[in-house]
Amino acid sequence: MTRRWFWLVPAVAGAALAYAIMVVLPADRTIDNVGEVLFKTAPLLCAVVAIAFFPQRPGLSLALVGALLLGYMGVVDTLNVHNIFGYAESPNQDAAFPELYQWTIFVNAFTVLAVLFAYRLGGATAGRTLRAGLAGILVLISGLNDLTYYFTADWDGPRPERLKWASHIAVFVGGPPSATVAIVFCAVHLVLAIVVLVAPLGRWVDRFDAAAPAVIPAPPVPAEQY
Repeated sequence: MTRRWFWLVPAVAGAALAYAIMVVLPADRTIDNVGEVLFKTAPLLCAVVAIAFFPQRPGLSLALVGALLLGYMGVVDTLNVHNIFGYAESPNQDAAFPELYQWTIFVNAFTVLAVLFAYRLGGATAGRTLRAGLAGILVLISGLNDLTYYFTADWDGPRPERLKWASHIAVFVGGPPSATVAIVFCAVHLVLAIVVLVAPLGRWVDRFDAAAPAVIPAPPVPAEQY
């Protein structure tokens, strides 16, 4: 019985950390040290573990996916629009940008976790879900979107020599990364993501999950015989 509800432990921890980052602490668009990287990644790690052990209930899976879509369109997307208009209408956009940037990061994380949740509800084992989630986190922090923005943005003048906004890379390389450094940083994370996906990991996770009491659907009622 305890194993069936194990997912609630990381779920509550992740929700508390996310609340602290998104609501309690002031919005910040820069990462100052490695500890802050770990702190801001912790809610994602907790969420991945919670999803990996979320109980699979065939009768509720479709309803939960529907609720996820409603939550995205009715809450996340609506708040996203409010944040965009709030930034656009702000008299001081430099001061308003950290909040918009933080919300954008949240939407990215929500999208990855929503896909992962659907994957779990679709029948994926806990081990496969965990591997997919860890790979997703590596892609999120790889700086891939920073690089695509760097190479596709319509710059007012020549393209800058360094990605000054990629502070999560800067704390690992000692300063704002050049395009070459950012590409190497991204490539390393993408390779690690592939390794996580293909490595034979998570067997003990699947054993732990398999030990939880299964929710067995009620047998169908036989039709009356005439």
